[in-house]
Amino acid sequence: MAISAKDVMELRKQTDCGMMECKKALTEAGGDFAKAVELLRERGLATAAKKAGRIAAEGMVYADYCPTCKVGVVIEVNAETDFVAKNDKFVAFVKDCTKVIMEQNPADVDALMNCKLGDGTVDDALKGLILVIKENIKVRRFVRYEGVCAAYVHGGGTHGVLVAFDTTDEVAAKPEFAAYGKDIAMQIAAANPSFVRSSEVPAEVLDKEKEIMLAQMANDPKTANKPEQVKIKMIEGKIKKYYKENCLVEQEFVKNGDLTIEQYTASVAKELGGEIRIVKFEHFLKGEGLEKREDDFAAEVASMVK
Repeated sequence: MAISAKDVMELRKQTDCGMMECKKALTEAGGDFAKAVELLRERGLATAAKKAGRIAAEGMVYADYCPTCKVGVVIEVNAETDFVAKNDKFVAFVKDCTKVIMEQNPADVDALMNCKLGDGTVDDALKGLILVIKENIKVRRFVRYEGVCAAYVHGGGTHGVLVAFDTTDEVAAKPEFAAYGKDIAMQIAAANPSFVRSSEVPAEVLDKEKEIMLAQMANDPKTANKPEQVKIKMIEGKIKKYYKENCLVEQEFVKNGDLTIEQYTASVAKELGGEIRIVKFEHFLKGEGLEKREDDFAAEVASMVK
């Protein structure tokens, strides 16, 4: 199978590995990106697959929380160019969709399109917006939580985070809790955890991590011949490190490296005279997993001349 330079560059972007290593891994994997990343990790060349993947689509991510109705929403709406995200009509449409989701609780994007908005439906509003902006626009995904939440939007719509908490109304009503909630959402945007706590990491994920760790040891002359019991101990240490990097409550607090998020949460709860538990979160990254349209300007001009 022929491996294109574009594929090699994309794998390099995802893993920060060298061009030749990426080409070799892609060739061995038959063009399968996930398998190529795994091969690079086994060789100790890539620390982990970047969650973002092929980020490219434009538009914006937005998150909001209504403390009165106790409903939070994070949503992604895509468009063709980055200029659209700065368009007031586009931004207003995204915020309108968020309110509709809060109030009407659609089951999915298709149901959202049929929800009432103004004198028509969300689908009517979307079609009208497309006519005005003259770009393809699509509501890609959303998540809605009920209960005490915190919402955060970063970079003008590049990241959107929604976090759900278990606490009392008395604690949630305090301004200190709002500041704490924003800190937790910002932590998620910055450190990009995959799970809330280590107990929630699926067994198959841990098994795959251990498999990769063993392969790394086998490929490293310093560890290849170590006794099995030594390798097991080393893996236990690596798994602890994995938890600290990928589980929110075990991460170092980005604003104070002397505390973990679990410790920071406990200190805020004590200060506010109650209990706080982080239940779940969603972190949307604009264009995550989508591939950008690549325009060839020279070819476009040539076609116009012809």
